[in-house]
Amino acid sequence: MKLGQTPSQTVGPYFAYGLTPEQYLYNFRSAFRPVLVRDDTPGTLIEIRGRVFDGAGNPVGDAMIEIAHADADGKFVDTLQDVERTGFTGFGRCGTGTDLANRFSFQTVKPGACGPDEAPYVNVIVTMRGMLLHAFTRIYFEDEAAANAKDAVLASVPAERRDTLIARREAREGRIAYTFDIHMQGDRETVFFDL
Repeated sequence: MKLGQTPSQTVGPYFAYGLTPEQYLYNFRSAFRPVLVRDDTPGTLIEIRGRVFDGAGNPVGDAMIEIAHADADGKFVDTLQDVERTGFTGFGRCGTGTDLANRFSFQTVKPGACGPDEAPYVNVIVTMRGMLLHAFTRIYFEDEAAANAKDAVLASVPAERRDTLIARREAREGRIAYTFDIHMQGDRETVFFDL
């Protein structure tokens, strides 16, 4: 009897236990959290919130979102001393499975531009059940139109799809907030980068 090749293993729901345990009420501490700042972190404190949608337009309840970005001065965290001095960690992780609306939410600082011809941005990694590999995208900010127009990465995206990378600004509970929904497939599919 000749056996055929077994299918590839997709990412299962087990990642919540190891990567976002506190969020799912497991009794051990998360290495990374959705709060990347302290109240005294330099810069403009913001919230980034959104949902992940599947190809049918349904919210995904078992996605994990990771973000990484520069501080308010456009510098990435290099050392533990940077984190201790500023309170900014530069990296956060959040699952969508514990919010009633299946949202992710990050408390962070609005990043500065890393260079003269770059817009402020947030790197995003999406992991969820059924995916063989995680997906990479970016968040740009709608209130940075002039900087967005000069950004080479954003300019490399077809004009009709650039809006899938733009977070919408709103005021929420006294803090500046941005909404960024991620569409895995469909008419509004978010632009993902092949890294």
